[in-house]
Amino acid sequence: MENQNKEDQSQDGSDSDVDEVEPRLKYVRMRNDLENILQRDAASCIAVHPKFLCIGSHWGTIHLLDHQGNVVEFKSFGGHTVAVNQISIDQNGDYIASCSDDGRIFILGLYSTENTHNMSTGRLVKCIGIDPNYIKAGSGRRFITGDDKLILYEKTFLSRMKPTVLCEAEGGVLAIAWTGQFVAWASTTGVRVYDLNSRCSLGLLTWPRSGDTIPEHYRCNLRWSDDITLLIGWVDTVRICQIKKRSFLDLANRDLPEYVVDPVSTFQVDFYISGIAPLENQLVLLGCSKSLDEEGKSLRPTLHVIEPRFQDYTTVCANSLTLRGYKEYSCNDYHLDCLIEENRFFIVSPKDLVVASLYDADDRIQWLLDHGKFEKALEAVTINGGKDCKHTKTDVGRVYLDHLLAEEKYEKAGKLCLTILGQNKKLWEEEVYKFARVHQLRSISAYLPRGDVTLDPLIYEMVLYEYLKMDPDGFLQLVKEWSPTLYTVTAVVNGVLEHLLVHNQRQNVLLEALAILYSHGGKYDKALAMYLKLRHKDVFQLIQKHQLYNSVYDMIEGLMDLDSERAIQFFLEKERVPSDIVVQKLQNNHRYLYMYLDALHKKDTKDSKGTYHGLLVRLYADYSRDKLLPLLRRSDNYPIQQALDICSQRQFYPEMVYLLGRIGNTSEALALMTRELNDMESAIAFCQEHDDEELWNDLINYSLDKPEAITFLLQKIGTYVDPRLMVKRIEPSLEIPGLKKALVKMMCDYNLQVSVQEGCKKILSNDYFNLHERLVRCHEKGICIDDDQMCGACHRKIIVREPRNLVIFYCKHSFHENCLPNLKFVENCVICNPQKDADLGK
Repeated sequence: MENQNKEDQSQDGSDSDVDEVEPRLKYVRMRNDLENILQRDAASCIAVHPKFLCIGSHWGTIHLLDHQGNVVEFKSFGGHTVAVNQISIDQNGDYIASCSDDGRIFILGLYSTENTHNMSTGRLVKCIGIDPNYIKAGSGRRFITGDDKLILYEKTFLSRMKPTVLCEAEGGVLAIAWTGQFVAWASTTGVRVYDLNSRCSLGLLTWPRSGDTIPEHYRCNLRWSDDITLLIGWVDTVRICQIKKRSFLDLANRDLPEYVVDPVSTFQVDFYISGIAPLENQLVLLGCSKSLDEEGKSLRPTLHVIEPRFQDYTTVCANSLTLRGYKEYSCNDYHLDCLIEENRFFIVSPKDLVVASLYDADDRIQWLLDHGKFEKALEAVTINGGKDCKHTKTDVGRVYLDHLLAEEKYEKAGKLCLTILGQNKKLWEEEVYKFARVHQLRSISAYLPRGDVTLDPLIYEMVLYEYLKMDPDGFLQLVKEWSPTLYTVTAVVNGVLEHLLVHNQRQNVLLEALAILYSHGGKYDKALAMYLKLRHKDVFQLIQKHQLYNSVYDMIEGLMDLDSERAIQFFLEKERVPSDIVVQKLQNNHRYLYMYLDALHKKDTKDSKGTYHGLLVRLYADYSRDKLLPLLRRSDNYPIQQALDICSQRQFYPEMVYLLGRIGNTSEALALMTRELNDMESAIAFCQEHDDEELWNDLINYSLDKPEAITFLLQKIGTYVDPRLMVKRIEPSLEIPGLKKALVKMMCDYNLQVSVQEGCKKILSNDYFNLHERLVRCHEKGICIDDDQMCGACHRKIIVREPRNLVIFYCKHSFHENCLPNLKFVENCVICNPQKDADLGK
């Protein structure tokens, strides 16, 4: 029997067929007193109630048991002389009814002797049904029996039982099922439903006959799943029917019963049906195979869970059951009863009883684990959330983890750890050692906790050592990502050094990792040296992060070798490295010195302005001549003679011209422009700039024997000097190309200059006379003297009562005549020109 506990399997010595389809039911063999009973006798029928269950035996005894198989207060009823055909229990569980082929009917009260009956019918009674409400007063204490007729017994006056034949049955009544006002019963012709309230039949469901199969040779299995739904399983056909009320029009027009039986679903299965029961929206069928084994014996019975449709069904799961003696039994030897509310099913054979119940969360998870469906098991325990479940997410996950490790699925196993271990430090450490044993710590490294919860440092060191030996690139990546607080830095450094002594592979990668480790350990000098050796640009980040500016003084040239632009930017940023130190360290590398001083000159910081311009002149001359002349023009902080010597050595004539002009050697500068540069345009501009007659004479003298120069000079000189000076000195016999055009241009320029001068003179004369006339008019204006003005000498009001002469200057300062001594010598206001007047006074 599948899913039967191991104890049952070992005691029975039977095996089970393992079905890979996930089952819905689990099975437990009922033991205790029932086991002893079935050793002496054989079960012929069963009836179950939520309080107890009743087993009818082949010897005519009825055994009352609890759901664990224990006899209830040693109650056994042995009224029948032959096998019990059927047992029926009322809804409250107070009365049971039984029948047998001996013709006797028993109505037994479990708690009272009232309303009990012991009757003999004198006929073979195949089935019986007790009123579900038998316990209620006024119910009539009814029960129904089935032989060749369907008979209703009900209590009448003086407590006598009155039999009433409800229906005649061809071939006899084969089965009865009672719920509420409806009784379903089967005969050889089919199944009928009887309405006890209306005392009428609701119709006949005829049963198909196929081939040699005779329905009456098979037990008809009837069961009400609720008050209106009837389940029928007979031979190999299943029908589901519902009791429905007829419409009002049908009732009014015809004399029909109030209710009608409506077949909802009908389909055929490939086995003989021994029992039927509902399971939520599905059905449970107990069946026997239509075929036999090689020895002609019966095969094991099966319990099917199916999902019915209109004329078809879908199998959800099917379990083969190993019941004792199954090879000797046929379809009618098995019985199925159920507790619908509890979804529990009781499967009975003559010598065995097995209880099937729905899988709970634990059962389902255990089945999934046993069948290697670990992902579904983990999903199931996650959905359940640990409620009323002995399996936990951690337990299931660890089983799954062990499976993945055994299957060498290390990456998946590592990812699973993150899901199942959470923040449990102890579990993490236990699982990490499993990965260590198979040298797969790399698979779990990405998922190790590194936040609020951390593991033993040894764990992280083990991971790093494995990467060091097997994946140096991965080792470097971990060193970059992991915080140094996770492991002992010194221990890892020693491990790297030992590895480098033995292995020569991937040294640059390991040296970079070693540099990071040195920085983690505070050994920044070693870290810097390592980065420079590797020519790794992270050295700048290390310096900035740890403020190692004083440590780089001896590494300046090395930093320039690594990345000159970034190094210069670093040196100049906030003047972290003094410029005099940089210049000192780069004295032997003029290229780097040029790059640094050029950047320093562009930045033009306050402390370094002009300090290194003398040195920069030489460096520009060597590496960037285009920047030399702008520097010479812009700066005054370089030795001019030294700069001139540098330019002379390299024959930088434009620069020499500028420098010679600065030191006043204009003649030599002009000579360079004319003789070396042959640049008349610049020579003329140079003469214009210095406005020196001697320079013009030198330029004219240079041009007298050069016709082209004469032509050019004639065209340009007219606006600056008297062109006659040059024309008179030209040899008459000298052939000059373009002379006419040059003379016309010269004369036009000269006339233009003369006309401009005359125009300027005329404008100046007009302005002079106009301004003079305005001045005279201003002097002729009267000066207002008001009562508020004060004498500049006595500082009293200028206007007084007694007559006094006043002296008023053009500057509007006023004086009393007698307040100015030596008036005849006073030419100017004593306030505006006090010193001059004082001298006059002396």
